[in-house]
Amino acid sequence: MLPRRHALLPSLLGCRSTSRSLTLAAMTAICLMAVSPAAQAASLTLYAAQHEQTVDMLIKAFTGETGIEVEIHAGEPPELASQLVKEGAASPADVFFTANSPELMLLSEKKLLANVSPMTLASVPAQDRGPAGDWVGVLARENVLAFNTSMIQEAALPASLLDLAKPEWKGKLAIAPTDADFLPLIGAVVALKGKSAALDWLKGLKENAAIFDDNEGVVAAVDRGAAAVGIINNYYWPRLRLEKGADNMHSAIHHFGSGDVGALMNVSGAAVLKSSPNQDAAQTFLAFLVKKSTQEMLSKTDVTFEYPLVAGVSANPMLKPIDQLHPPQISIQQLGDDREAAQLLREAGLI
Repeated sequence: MLPRRHALLPSLLGCRSTSRSLTLAAMTAICLMAVSPAAQAASLTLYAAQHEQTVDMLIKAFTGETGIEVEIHAGEPPELASQLVKEGAASPADVFFTANSPELMLLSEKKLLANVSPMTLASVPAQDRGPAGDWVGVLARENVLAFNTSMIQEAALPASLLDLAKPEWKGKLAIAPTDADFLPLIGAVVALKGKSAALDWLKGLKENAAIFDDNEGVVAAVDRGAAAVGIINNYYWPRLRLEKGADNMHSAIHHFGSGDVGALMNVSGAAVLKSSPNQDAAQTFLAFLVKKSTQEMLSKTDVTFEYPLVAGVSANPMLKPIDQLHPPQISIQQLGDDREAAQLLREAGLI
């Protein structure tokens, strides 16, 4: 996909003296102060594997604040991470912003990421940033179960996400196994139950589920009654609700409790490529992502529906408060880098 140019860098004013009394030295000092290291970058190239609506909002605000032009190369998280690995030091990317942590862990393992400014890292909790200090979390999302309220009562939903592989759910389930958001869920099952149990779970899902290309397809299928339940990330349901209107919805979302794997929280994050020639501007972009004002902008608009990571910023009121969620205790390291999850999908016949 070719880069999309989101905003034009405003022309810099020429550094001309408006007073004949200015000395050459003073003029030089003014010119140097007028252009910060970040602003000297003609543009940033952002490899974006987050939702387009979120990326568009962030780029518009960032360029408006800094004057730095951003070019977008958009794609799915695993594909862009794989592309960055292949490009290596020759990559044109300055920043990678992705929906899930495993892609960042892969690039970290490959030593392709630069260290993030300590002040930027300190903006988010330690568990929501790269263990090596080379990427920072920006937003978090929860795995949930969408269910059709005319087909099934919430009390009849399974106690665990793993129960959906049991025979009684055959013909009632919708999943999107090739959606990038599904891979971390597999990694979580591996972390909690082991590789063999994860493979058995996936084989059970293959027997039981209708397969869709993405989470948008899953939540729409559940809402129209094509499936009783569907595995999704939390933000897809409020987006459908906004699109259709609350009175036209026939579904709701169920939050798994007691640390069940079905309540997995995963982190969307960003990193600077070690090979970037625009290190200052790229670090400025990461700092912008985790500024309190940026996080408040994201949480107050009906676009993102993800959880802010900066302290003191409340989530969108359409979301269940984060302190009422009960995710499993799984670290970013335990989720891995998606490679094992992809292999298990192949072994189960889901791709």
